[in-house]
Amino acid sequence: MSSSALSSQKEIRILIADDHPVVREGLVTILALQKDLKVVGQARDGEEACLLYDQLSPDVLILDLRMPKKDGQQVVSELMSREPRPRIIVLTNSAKAEDLRRSLTAGAKGYLLKGAEPRQVWETIREVFAGKSSLPHDIAAQLAESMAQPQLSQRELQVLRQMAFGKSNKEIAQILYISEHTVKNHVKVIFKKLNAIGRTEAMAIATQRGLIDSGAC
Repeated sequence: MSSSALSSQKEIRILIADDHPVVREGLVTILALQKDLKVVGQARDGEEACLLYDQLSPDVLILDLRMPKKDGQQVVSELMSREPRPRIIVLTNSAKAEDLRRSLTAGAKGYLLKGAEPRQVWETIREVFAGKSSLPHDIAAQLAESMAQPQLSQRELQVLRQMAFGKSNKEIAQILYISEHTVKNHVKVIFKKLNAIGRTEAMAIATQRGLIDSGAC
């Protein structure tokens, strides 16, 4: 983009939310190379991201999915109740389809992998600021594949996550305050939706799709 074109553009005010100082400083350095991009604040966790968003009213929020206090998904869901609705770009190490699907369903408009080239970061910010959705081609393909797969209900996800902790059907029933018979039915549906023949395969597929954390297994 030419300098004359940049000078005629509105300055885009950006809030960065990431719990790693190196990532925040790296983004600040990258964004400082463009005259129309200005970082107005940095948040270290999800709670601070919401607080600074309300205080600063940035044009664009670059948001890490994995943060303490409130994770990125919670922040997106909470901020989407604001008017005008925020323009959010999700920043993550994960290219897992489920993370992507949940983020975009909640209202995020852009998706960047940590380590993206500076030009991709600049273009994504400008596209989201302009009201467009911005996804790398390979990420968009993953989203399309994820949307074509049967989606687990909230209750099924709760059961799945307890399974990942190694809980038996009886233990899951006690934790979720439902009958053991109901848990068994949920487990059958989970296996069917994931096309898995048992718990081990279901956990592997769920981890690959981002339905559960690999550390939980």
